[in-house]
Order: sequence, then structure tokens, then C-alpha cells
Amino acid sequence: MIKSVDVIIPAYHPGKEFGKLISRLMEQNYPIETIFVMNTEEKYWDKSWEEQCPKLKVFHLKKEEFDHGGTRKKAASLSRADIMVFMTQDAIPANSDLIGNLAAPICGNEKVGACYARQLAKEDCRFLERYTRSFNYPAQSSIKWEKDTPVYGIKTYFCSNVCAAYDKKIYKEVGGFADRAIFNEDMIYAGMMAKKGYGIAYAADACVFHSHNYSCIQQLHRNFDLGVSQAEHPEIFNSVPSEGEGLRLVKKSLGYLLRTGHFWLIPQLMVQSGCKYMGYFLGKRYRKLPGWLIQFCTMNRTYWEKNGR
Repeated sequence: MIKSVDVIIPAYHPGKEFGKLISRLMEQNYPIETIFVMNTEEKYWDKSWEEQCPKLKVFHLKKEEFDHGGTRKKAASLSRADIMVFMTQDAIPANSDLIGNLAAPICGNEKVGACYARQLAKEDCRFLERYTRSFNYPAQSSIKWEKDTPVYGIKTYFCSNVCAAYDKKIYKEVGGFADRAIFNEDMIYAGMMAKKGYGIAYAADACVFHSHNYSCIQQLHRNFDLGVSQAEHPEIFNSVPSEGEGLRLVKKSLGYLLRTGHFWLIPQLMVQSGCKYMGYFLGKRYRKLPGWLIQFCTMNRTYWEKNGR
């Protein structure tokens, strides 16, 4: 069964990669109805992209109006398609089958409410981060359900809005993305959806190029916001703590470095992992922290300014 598809992309100061993303979306074999762009700060927008792609509809926001959950929720209300594909501005489709392969699990099973894509490392991606990509995005497709939490723990709810498709009917039934979310809006929604009996698919044949070479302090910021998001949604995350999955990644990464002879990267792994855990630990306990420390740890200061911290 063919279902209609819209693509939704939040953007902030988009660069040359954004033009490549739009070009790749125009080349997709599976038809796209509309590409909605929620652009933060109009001054950073290149209007030539609208001439390049007639399917583009752009909505401009002020920086203080952006919210990871709320902005996506607003965009979802604009879509009339059966399936909504959310992407980030730096995710580049690997081929012309991305949308079709992403939509297939949803079209083929009425109980599958979401499907996320495989993220491949970019050319400039560092060695250790390449392994992290393969750890989080393996070559095998899967579908996870609430009953799988004893086996997969927090990975049961894993979903990434770097590139993910959502069934609109199920999305409306579940209630959509959180109105306020500092980060992690995709997993918050996926957790709510799973608890209502719907599945979260991973399509290994739906691929985008997406990776970052984060510094240790950037990892701390990112994981602080991750911890905050989990602390704000105990109904989803209290029963599936992240610490075990984080430790498994460290052990697997260490084993990989030893097997491949990259011994000199072990100190980097240890420092980076320590910064991740420190950020996550503080984020989970953000209510006990002074405002200045929150501002130092977060990567989303506007979120706290809007909430008086």
C-alpha cells in the first residue's frame, strides 16, 4: 500500500550541505508531497533553495521560539500526509531509495508507528566515532516492541530524528512529540508509542550520511541535555536506565581498539566516556544544581532562559 509522505526539517543557519540534502530528496524514487522547513532566524535563510525545489515550504522562527519537541509538533500539525519523515539539516540521503525504504515497514505493518534510518559515517569522521556509528546503527534491520525491554533495555525505545518516519494516524493517537523538550524528543515519543502497543522499526537499508567529531566538552554538553530529558520524563525512562547501555558501548569500543591495534586511542576513549557519563550524571540531577552550573553544562541555553534558570 502506497502512503503519502511529507518531509519535515528543522534548520538553523543551514549551509552548503542543506542544498545537497534538498537535491537528494528531489531525486527520491518514492514520491514526496511537501518538504516543510522550520527555519530559525530568517536572516540565515537562502531563498534560492525555494527556487531550486518547488515542494519546499518554509516557516521562519525566532531563536527563542525554537524547541526540540514543540517546533516539530507544530510542523507535524501542518502536514496532511500519511507518513511524516523528520530529518536534520546535516543528514544526507545515501541514495534515491531512502524514503521508500524508510516508509516500507510502516506501510507493511499497521502496528509499526515509527521507523528510523541507518546513519553512516561521513568521510571526515574519526576512527572511534566510526565504530560508534556501527554500534548504534548495525547492518541488520529490526522491529522492537514494549515486550522487548527485558532484552534490549533503553535500546527498545531508540529512535533518531536525524532521519525517522512516523505514521501520522498513530502519531495523533499517541499525542505527538512533547510540547517542551530540551533534547531526545524522538525517544520520548517512541517510548510513549511502545507503551501503547506499537512497534519501532529500524531500516538498515534506509541510509543517510551523518556524523560529528565532537570534542569531550561537547560530549558533556550533549549528554547533560540527554540526562535532563530523561529526568523530565520518568514515566518513560525510570524502568530502562541508560547506564548499562553506555557501559556496553565503552567495553565494545575498548575491545575494538585492542583488536585493531589502535592502542593510542584508548586514553581518548576513557576521557571521552568520562565526559559523557559526567554530563549524563549531572543532567539526571539538574534540579539540585545551581543555575550557573546548568548554563555551563547545557548545549541549549535558550531552553533554560525560557524557564527562568
